[in-house]
Amino acid sequence: MKAAESPCEVLDPRIRRTRQLLQEALGKLLEEKEFEKISVQDIAEAATVNRATFYDHYSDKFALLECMVASRFMELLSERGVEFSSCPSALKGIVLGVCDYLASMPRMECERQRQLEPYLEAAMTAVVRRMILDGSARHPQEGSISPEITAAAVSSAIYGAAKEWVRTPNRVSSEQIAETVVSLISPILMRAPALA
Repeated sequence: MKAAESPCEVLDPRIRRTRQLLQEALGKLLEEKEFEKISVQDIAEAATVNRATFYDHYSDKFALLECMVASRFMELLSERGVEFSSCPSALKGIVLGVCDYLASMPRMECERQRQLEPYLEAAMTAVVRRMILDGSARHPQEGSISPEITAAAVSSAIYGAAKEWVRTPNRVSSEQIAETVVSLISPILMRAPALA
């Protein structure tokens, strides 16, 4: 794998298929036992590949988990036709995607799910950050705030707000919270040099 290539984005069909097998194997294993108790050997056996093949694709089970979450989240956004631009409706689509994805996850009360939370957050904020950076690259402008800092702030804010919303009893609809989050983060994006 090239250093610049993301472990989640691959064009070669054979590599994509192997990674899909590994992600599906991990997903099934997570239904049966805690992440901490799943070994690379367990994943490789469930995917019907050997350990060396696993390590050809992922550095460890944590990288696999992050890629699996990111892939599933990207599928949800793709199904909805969401891609980033500075348009408020595109931003709302991203926020809705994060809210709906988190709401569809099993509750985080059980220990098994709590262990996954940091990896889930890392994967989802990375996807949102990448979308914002892609939007910045398509609309470059001069300014003093770097697109990377803006993307990091916005992606963390979106995930944090969605996570808090999911944990709120008797919460408002995802549409309502998305409107609120967009109103909170739009000023950050409007101050960003690439999206002003």
